[in-house]
Amino acid sequence: MKNTSGARKGRPGNSAVRQGSKGKQVGSGGQGRQALEGKKPTPAAEDRPYHPAGKAKIARERLESARGRSSNGPRAGSPIAGRGGAADAQRRRPKSADDHEMVTGRNSVLEALRTRIPASTLYIAARIEMDDRTKEILQLATRRGLPVLEVMRPELDRLTGADSVHQGVALKVPPYEYAHPMDLLELSVKRQQKPLFVALDGITDPRNLGAIIRSVAAFGGQGVIIPQRRSVGLTASAWKTSAGAAARIPVAMASNLTQTLKSFKEQGVFVVGLDGGGDVMLPGLELADRPIVVVVGSEGKGLSRIVAETCDAIVSVPITGAVESLNAGIAASVTLYEISKLRAERKK
Repeated sequence: MKNTSGARKGRPGNSAVRQGSKGKQVGSGGQGRQALEGKKPTPAAEDRPYHPAGKAKIARERLESARGRSSNGPRAGSPIAGRGGAADAQRRRPKSADDHEMVTGRNSVLEALRTRIPASTLYIAARIEMDDRTKEILQLATRRGLPVLEVMRPELDRLTGADSVHQGVALKVPPYEYAHPMDLLELSVKRQQKPLFVALDGITDPRNLGAIIRSVAAFGGQGVIIPQRRSVGLTASAWKTSAGAAARIPVAMASNLTQTLKSFKEQGVFVVGLDGGGDVMLPGLELADRPIVVVVGSEGKGLSRIVAETCDAIVSVPITGAVESLNAGIAASVTLYEISKLRAERKK
């Protein structure tokens, strides 16, 4: 009789069953049945983490969690976690015997000398116009016994780089020694200050770094944290833009920024990220009177995903539609000003 079941002789008429290597029948694992059952119901918008409603829900949960944490911040003498084996190695970048940096500009050189940062030589342009700052620079250098070399302007241009605006003065200093991030927190606690730091996530423009250091000094912050990779260091240009504030505000280097932020959170410090699409608006920031680290994203991409997920709140600075976004340095300055203002108001 002719087989009409649609299967070969000796097999059941089911396309979901195939012959195994030893003649045993092997099933499909139910894949055919699942296909016939159709798709499952679409999750609600707020249950989808990449939907705007889902992001808003996550932000609300983070903020509620942050409100529930202790507002006392770090305690003096409390154990500071998060120092890895590379902690000491990251304090300074590798350098050769003749490696150095040039601090340029009258304000920057004057502040560097006032705060007695290590220096080896002061360069002065020939026939420089002497003002009060230049006179004090020469007095401080002479008092410290630093060699003072008078050079022609083309030579000073060569020493400081073609793009540097040196104003006729330059100070030769060793490479910057970066602090450990947790040392900044320990020092803040020891001085009984309410911690306020800025962490940079991928900032590569030295002028932004210099401007942020200057804002931290202006609005009562205690330090700046930069990651070891994919970030600008404290170069001569950053020194110049900081207008001397880099001599007073310490900069720490984190081997892993995300882990450093988590360590700060364990010590009671709240992590606030700046992003144009944040769900919390800056005016009246509730966390302003708590210990805070403000995280500023890169000039183009903003906060990286993993850093954004670590933040307790993502905050936006309200702007008009006339501009698309704020420069990283300006956004940090506006945020620090608002935090400083709110802290002063809440003290009353």
